[in-house]
Order: sequence, then C-alpha cells, then structure tokens
Amino acid sequence: MDFDLVVRGGLVFDGSGTAPFVGDIGLRDGKIAAIGQIAGRGVEEIDASDRIVTPGFIDIHTHYDGQATWETRMAPSSNHGVTTVLMGNCGVGFAPCRPHQRDMLVKLMEGVEDIPEVVMVDELPWNWESFPDYLDALDARELDIDIAAQVPHSALRIFVMGERGAQHEAPTAHDLAQMRALVADAVAAGAFGVTTSRNMMHRTKAGELAPSLYSEADELRALMDGLGDADAGVFQIIPAPANDAESEFALLRALAEHGRRPLSFTLLDVPNQPGAGWRSMLAGLEQARRDGLQMRGQVAPRPVGMFFGLDLSLHPFSSHPSYKAIAARPLAERVAAMRDPAFRARLLAETAEDSNPVTLALIDAFRAAHEWSDGPDYEPQRETRIEARAAAAGKSVAEFAYDLLLKDEGRRLFYLPAANYSEGNLNAVREMLGHPDTVMALADGGAHYGLICDASFPTYFLQRWVRDADPGDRIALADAIAELTARPAATVGMTDRGRIAEGMKADLNIIDFNALRLHVPTIRYDLPAGGKRMHQAADGYVATIVSGAVTYRDGQPTGVLPGRLVRRGRDAAPAGAGDPAIPRAA
Repeated sequence: MDFDLVVRGGLVFDGSGTAPFVGDIGLRDGKIAAIGQIAGRGVEEIDASDRIVTPGFIDIHTHYDGQATWETRMAPSSNHGVTTVLMGNCGVGFAPCRPHQRDMLVKLMEGVEDIPEVVMVDELPWNWESFPDYLDALDARELDIDIAAQVPHSALRIFVMGERGAQHEAPTAHDLAQMRALVADAVAAGAFGVTTSRNMMHRTKAGELAPSLYSEADELRALMDGLGDADAGVFQIIPAPANDAESEFALLRALAEHGRRPLSFTLLDVPNQPGAGWRSMLAGLEQARRDGLQMRGQVAPRPVGMFFGLDLSLHPFSSHPSYKAIAARPLAERVAAMRDPAFRARLLAETAEDSNPVTLALIDAFRAAHEWSDGPDYEPQRETRIEARAAAAGKSVAEFAYDLLLKDEGRRLFYLPAANYSEGNLNAVREMLGHPDTVMALADGGAHYGLICDASFPTYFLQRWVRDADPGDRIALADAIAELTARPAATVGMTDRGRIAEGMKADLNIIDFNALRLHVPTIRYDLPAGGKRMHQAADGYVATIVSGAVTYRDGQPTGVLPGRLVRRGRDAAPAGAGDPAIPRAA
C-alpha cells in the first residue's frame, strides 16, 4: 500500500485561513505525505464526503500535568478534536519537586485547580525531581493525544527556596540565579516555556496564597532571563485581575521588553476591574506590536464560568456546618437528609464557615447563578438569576436555592458566568476574539474537576461563532479553523503541526459540521480513588487522527494511543527555526 491512511473527498481547511478545497490527504509514518487527488491506496481509507477536514486542534492552556502521569486519555479535551495540549500554565504543576516538598504542591493543586487530594496522593508516581526528570517520565507515557509542558513558577520557587518560597519571602541573589538556570535547563530539555500567576484567587484549599504571588519584578525578570539564556521558550502569566489594567499591562510590557521573548497573558472582561480594562489592554497590545514586541492576550470564546451542584465542589451550603457533617455520604443519602424539615431549618439558620475567602466569595456569588434544565445556556438573561427568581417567589435566596438543589435527586446544575459577561452579553468576547493580538485559549482541561468544564471551547467556538452566529458576528469557518490550529501552534513555537501540508504531523479532524452539538456536562466517578469530575460530550466528530492513527470515531475512543510528549527544539521546532510569524485572518 502507498499510505497508512487516506482521507478522501473532504472539504479541507488547511489551517492557513485561506479558502478550503475538496481533496484527499495521504498519511504515512505519522506525517502528511500527499494532498490532492490521490491515486494511491491506503491500508485504511476514510470517506470524508460532505465532511470538513481540519488540522487537529491545539490547546495551549491546560493543566494535564498530573492526569498525564496516571491516565492514557486526556479527556475531556480529546473529546473535542484537540490533538495537542500544552500544560503547566498559571504557574502551578508538579515539577520540579524534591520528595519532602510534594505535599506543598499537592495542596496547592488541590486549591488552585480543584484536583482531589486523594487522587494526587494515590496516583502521582513522583518518579522525578528536576524538570528534565519530569519530561523523561512523561516521555515514557502512551496517550491518546500529544502533550507538551511548561515550567510552573510556584513549583520552581518551592524547589529553590523551600518553605521560604511558600511563605513569599523575597529571594536572594543566589535564589534568583538558581531559578534562572533551572528555567534554561528545562527549556533545553524540551519545556516550551515558563509560567506564573499574580491572581489572588490562586490559593490552597485552606486559603494560603500561591507561592508565585507577591513576586517582585526582579524575580519575574529572572524567569524571563532563563528563557533568554536558552534562546527559546514562551512566558505565560495570569495578571492580577483586580488591579488597574493600565498599570498591570505596564508590568507585562516591561517583562516582554526585558526578555524579548514571546509573552502571553490571560485577557478577560472582569466585572470588578475599573472601567473596560480589557479594552485598554488591547490598546496596549496594539502598541506593543508596533514596537516589535511579541505579546498576545489569551482569550476565551464564551463566559469563563463555574458550575454549582450538590455533587460538585461548591454549592450554597457546601461550607455550612450541618452540610459538612453529611458531605462524605453518597448523593442519595445527602438528598434524603436535606429533605428532612428539621435538617432544612437547622441548615438555613447557619452561615458558611471556611478559612478560604475565595470559597466564601464563590458561595455568595451563587445568587447570580442560573439553573440549567433544558440544555447548555452560556448566555443567560439577568431575570433568570437565582436572586431574581427568589425575589419573584417571595423567598430568600437561601430558601429558594435549597429547594432547587434537590431537583433531579440532587443532580441539577447551576451555572455562574463569572467573567466575560459583565454586560449580560458576549459583545466583549466577540471583540477580543477578533483582535489581531489575541489567541484563543484558557480551556483549563485537566483541572477544576468539580467546578469548571471549559475543555469544550473548540466545539462551542465552532457552533456559536461560526455555524449559528448572527451574520454580523459570524467568523468565517476558514478563519475559525486557523484560530484552533495554526495560530496557537505558532504562538508557542510548535512548527510541525497546526497545518495540513506535506511533511507536517498527521493530526486531523473529520467533522460533520452541521451535526456539531454540545451536551450538558455530566458528573463521572472515573478518577482514581473514586474521584469525580465533570465531562461534556459533543456530537459531530466523525474521526480524530493523531500521528496518522484514528484515536476517536464518532466521539468514542478506539483504544489506540499514539500520543507522546512533544519536546521543544526536538519534536516541534526544527533547529534554527526560531519563533515563526503568527498568522491572523482579518
């Protein structure tokens, strides 16, 4: 046979943003070997007539750092056409780490990323100390998609400074030199960059701030200098959302000017930020581009929201003493207890008790959440807020919420659009998505197991902003595919993927575009140690192909595991390639 696999007759969107064409794609030895009208035969052939064919999607903002060590499937991302993920974002992860520091990182990841402690304690193999060791451990894994890693600042700070780092002490000159050298060593070993966070919401479950917070400019410059020493890698940072946007952007720009390395940061429409902070940051990005700096805002295609429910991490009573007393029971037993009038009266007389102010703030924010009953609704109206419905019913928010939580035997979900929804619409999202200096990201796959389920961003993006969008808001399908493929690949220096071209990696999606549909998230108890997480299925993915092998058919895994670790400079960037220009459709 001429090819391992031939995809025939599909409408091919090559990731460049140019017009599609009908043609065949021949795959051989994990690469795209031929494109056009192919006479040769494949060991396997897929008829893609009336389907679109795209490069595999690339998600540059995930947290599979732990899951990649204990599972073979990077779900839910791999259920939505994603074939490569970049992890280690937000400054948190599991490497580097000395044996006596493991508990600190576990507690941090439990709080920041909502990964159950028991899962990490039972399943993390900890067959590493240095970051190159961690990459070697990942290199031995066989997965459903490719993974790539970045160095997390909080782990690095603890590795170098120990308890001093966790307690936010200022680093010594020797500490800074060590951090710089370790970043350079990690990038030389294949890390794609370094990440950090200035977001005060990033805390342990007990409320202790992440080690990276309060880091001064000299420490951030040391991280950037490590990239400079390696002459490679990207810098990812979560800004402080409550700060003045202009002063926060000035810090980001100063970092980019200092290191001259690509820098990306989370860009959101945040309710408590003075003015339209996101718009001033867009203006700053435009000026940075004119000045020759490589800066990008990572943006989301919908509200960045969270879910509440009796079987999830948070709900209005999850920190009330009476509920805590029954929290470990199975769901059915909790529902039965809560239907007891005496228990109800006692619980409603209590207030939330928690050492973490973020937890208390989120519990209070439930009043602005919305009940999901008829399907996914990421654009709810203000009148459907719990507080509005409670007022209309003549009840307190607590009384009204209590009764709602017991619907569907305790399985009812409630959605809070926490960011990107300040005006009750997605106008800000559309403006950010269409900006030349942004890149779609922030899906957070592998984290927030009981709170957030945004790994479905690619499917939502294609539905909401392409197929089902109003004409004035619609993004052309060719441009949308570039947003999911070539653009994120170029942003982080993955030059071997994200395009359908001869010699590129054979990662593809075959999609029934008209059939694309998101399902309501469900709760699965499929984590190690019986842990639970949210999962969101989708219709429309006919096949997903990684390295020339079909990994999913009609949304179901085939069991084939061609995914591997991608090392920068060895697998994804030919020697001397440098950082490519980042294409952007108008």
